[in-house]
Order: sequence, then C-alpha cells, then structure tokens
Amino acid sequence: MDLLQSSYEDESPDSSPIRMLPSKSAAPKVDDTMLALTVAGEAARAQSKPLDPTQHIVGFNPTYEQLWAPICGPAHPYAKDGLAQGLRNHKLGFVEDASIEPFVFDEQYNTFQKYGYAVDPSENSYIGDLEKMKECDAISVYNIPQHEQKKRKLEKKKEKMEEEEGDEQDVDMTEVENPSTDTWLMKNRKSPWAGKKEGLQVELSEEQKKYAEEYAKKKGEERGGDKDKAEPMVEKSTFHGKEEKDYQGRSWIAPPKDAKAANDHCYIPKRLVHTWSGHTKGVSAIRFFPKHGHLILSAGMDTKVKIWDVYNSGKCMRTYMGHTKAVRDIWFSNDGSKFLTAGYDKYIKYWDTETGQVIQTFTTGKIPYVVRLNPDEDKQNVLLAGMSDKKIVQWDINSGQITQEYDQHLGAVNTITFVDNNRRFVTSSDDKSLRVWEYGIPVVIKYISEPHMHSMPSISPHPNGNWIAAQSLDNQILIYSTRERFQLNKKKRFAGHIVAGYACQVNFSPDGRFVFSGDGEGRCWFWDWKSCKVFRTLKCHDGVCIGAEWHPLEQSKVATCGWDGLIKYW
Repeated sequence: MDLLQSSYEDESPDSSPIRMLPSKSAAPKVDDTMLALTVAGEAARAQSKPLDPTQHIVGFNPTYEQLWAPICGPAHPYAKDGLAQGLRNHKLGFVEDASIEPFVFDEQYNTFQKYGYAVDPSENSYIGDLEKMKECDAISVYNIPQHEQKKRKLEKKKEKMEEEEGDEQDVDMTEVENPSTDTWLMKNRKSPWAGKKEGLQVELSEEQKKYAEEYAKKKGEERGGDKDKAEPMVEKSTFHGKEEKDYQGRSWIAPPKDAKAANDHCYIPKRLVHTWSGHTKGVSAIRFFPKHGHLILSAGMDTKVKIWDVYNSGKCMRTYMGHTKAVRDIWFSNDGSKFLTAGYDKYIKYWDTETGQVIQTFTTGKIPYVVRLNPDEDKQNVLLAGMSDKKIVQWDINSGQITQEYDQHLGAVNTITFVDNNRRFVTSSDDKSLRVWEYGIPVVIKYISEPHMHSMPSISPHPNGNWIAAQSLDNQILIYSTRERFQLNKKKRFAGHIVAGYACQVNFSPDGRFVFSGDGEGRCWFWDWKSCKVFRTLKCHDGVCIGAEWHPLEQSKVATCGWDGLIKYW
C-alpha cells in the first residue's frame, strides 16, 4: 500500500493524462446503411411505379408521368407478350380508346390513299404531299366542291355515250334482232326506275264498259253525297195541333194556369197511363217542359224531334226536322221557349219551340254527344257541348262564336252536369274518369279516376244539390258529393239492373226520395234513396229503356222512352 501511495505522490503535473476506457453496451451493433437504402428505394419506387387502373383511391400525389403512363402489369409466365389476361381487351394485347370518330378516320385515310396527304390529329397539321394539298385546296374525298361534282357527272355521261356509240359501230344487226342474244338484251333492257311499263291498249268488252260506267256513276254519287252531308239540311217544322193560338191569344206552349203541385210527397207509379207513338225508329232522349211539364220533347233516331201534349189531347203537337242523322241529345232553355238538339250529322241546332224556326246552327266537324245551356238566367246564351274529339266546346249563341274550349279528357265526352250553384260543372267521358271544372276556366280542378271505375254515360244531380248520381257501366249507380272534395259516397250504391253497354238515363224524383233508371232489358227500376233498396220495377219497353223522367209537378207520374220507338207515361 505504501509503495502504491508513494507512486501516486511521485506523479508530477507534466506526466501523461489518464486514459479513459471506451464504454460498453449489451445491445448488438446494428448497421443502418441497408435501412436507409431501403427507405430511399421505396420512395423512389412509389414515385416511378405506374398506377393500378382498377384502384379507386390513391394514397399519395402521383406525378403527371405516372398518371399518363401506359397501362402495364407484371409479366405473365404463360402469356406470349407478358400481359395478364385481365388487362387485354384485344387478341394482340391491350388497345387504348382513341378519341377519333370512325367517319373522321375513314375520311382522312381515304384522302391519304387518293391524294397523298391527311390531317395529323395530334398536331393539327397536314402530313404527306403538301404540294398536292395546296393544289387541291386541302379538300378531303368527302367534301368535293359542287362544280367538281357537276364536272364529274358530265364526264361520266360523255364516257357512257362514247361507249354506246362504239358498241353500235361494232354490233351485228342480226344479233340485235335476235332475242336470244346478249346484244338484244342490252339494247332492250329497261331500268326499274324508267317509269311505267307501256301496256298494250286493249279494247274493253261491252260488259266491262257497262261496269266502268256504273262504277264511275256510283263514285260520283258518293262524292255528291259527301258534299250534301257537309251542308246542313233545310230545316222544316210541322204543326199538328188544331190552332197555334187559342181564343184568348195564348200560345200553344203556354203552361196551364191551374197546373200546380198538389204536395211535395212523391209516389212510385203502378200502371201505364198513356203511350205516345210517332217515331219510326228508337227514341234516344225525352225532356219534360221546364217547371210545368205540360209538354214533353223527344229525340228520335229517325232524325226527327217531336213535342207531345201531356195534359189534354196527348197528341203530337209539332215535329221539328233539321237533322240528316239520328238525334243524340236535346235540352230545353229555362223558360222552355227554346231548345237545343245535337245530331250524329255533327250539327247542334237551337230551335224556337213555338214556331219551329232554327235560330242558330253550330258545328265543329265532330259529333256532339251532349248539349247543355248554362242554367243561370243571365247566361242562357251560353251553350256547352261535349264532342267526340274529347273536347267540351263553349259557344256564345248570340254571336255564334266559340268562347272557350275545355280540352283535358282522353275520350269522347258523354255528360255535362252543373253543380255548386252553376259555378262548376262535372263531365264524364269514355276515358272512365270524372273531371270537375270551374265554369269559364279550362283547367280541371278535380280529377276522379280509379282503377275500378267504369265509363259513366249518364249523370243526374240530386234535387238538394249536394249529390250527383252517376250511371256506371258495371251495372250500378254511384253517388258522388258535390261539395269541395267530390268524394264517392261508399254507403250509397244502387244495383240490380243491367245497363252494361247502354247509356240509360238515371234520375231523381222531385222530392229526392227515389232514384230511378231504365235498363238494357226494357225495365224501369226504382230505388229508395235512404235505404238503397229496390222499391219497384216496371216492364216498360220491348228493347232498351234508354230514358226516364219524373214529371216536375205530378207526384206519381213518370215518362220512359225506349228503342222500340215508344214513349210511355206511367
């Protein structure tokens, strides 16, 4: 110890410094050169590798070169060109879409083949023979100028004529006359577009001449007939009564003074009172004289309209003849002094009831199926007609001009019914729908069409104005509300009769207690309004009972008309 101590003490400041031993670590030594190279290589590869065309998300910002690099993939061990099957869209590999139209390509290709120059689409310049391009003014094969086209046509024509002249010189005349040779065929051939073939004119036999004359005559008559149809028939009217005015100077259409309703309670008729027969064909509609019912108007399929006395003699008072075909519909004005008729001859006529004169004639060239006057007293000059061309046409009777057209239906219009104090009207059509219109405005305010609905060829308003009854062609009568919503009343449904295929009229008794309708088998059906039960049926006609009207004053009297040509009063 002493020796050690003496040795430390002997050390002078000039002696060498103390050497420090290097530190040791238990962790193994790692060479990070390879790690740095790997990271750098991945970054470089990410920047240079092409994008996979099937991926939807790119996790880095690719360069322009990467985005526009050609599609490539790993070399396939069994593919000749090294392309995987999924990347090829052609038998020779992958073909990229080119943004050039086939027509444009063909134009340039053919131009290059013919003239030796074409447009280079990548640089928008010309390639090929530029001198030829200047000479031809850079035209393509498809846009040859007009003068060039004419020139070519003339040249071709000239060449053809020269060829024909040359052929004619070489042709042997014996060959031309022989139909078995090709020369004869070439000379006598005709183009299919050379016009009509010249047929030999043969003399007609007596029988043929006679037939031709008859045929020409028939055709002439038909054409003449068409002209007649286009012009309205000359209107005539015949009075059948004793005198047009009585001893006091009153007109024959004047209502009797004592005609008043006995009471408001209506009863179902039980027996036949009177039959009016005068129409030679079926009767399509009947209308009682408004408010009094002392006369009844009938429209016949024999083209005539007749008016009959109800109270006294029960005879025909006047016949109105102005249509050339069956009369479809009739309608009185509010005071009964005038009425409308609509015929299948496409004319609507406005008659004076008393004198039988036609005041005005209307037509659109289409068949009117229904005619109505606006019920308001101040609008008695407004006529509405439902036509076969799906329109409802509104005329001003005074001027004869069409003032409005309601054009929304998809089929012929069958009925027009005014509701809601005549501010609106409901129309039905062959398109199986109901449409509600504001009067004067050609826009539908309510459209009713359900899959189960059928066509409704007759509609009648209830006396209280709150409901309308619609004759549906599936053999039932449906009730709709005339309030704001025009809903179907599902609790009220009247059935039992057979009307499918016939426009049988439905109606109400004046007190609203009974609903009644004709049917296809000649019966008239009466239902109770409250219970919807069948009250009574009357066998009225042999054919179809098409119309039924309750007398406005007599509580238990009903008139019916049918296709047997009779009008019956019950």
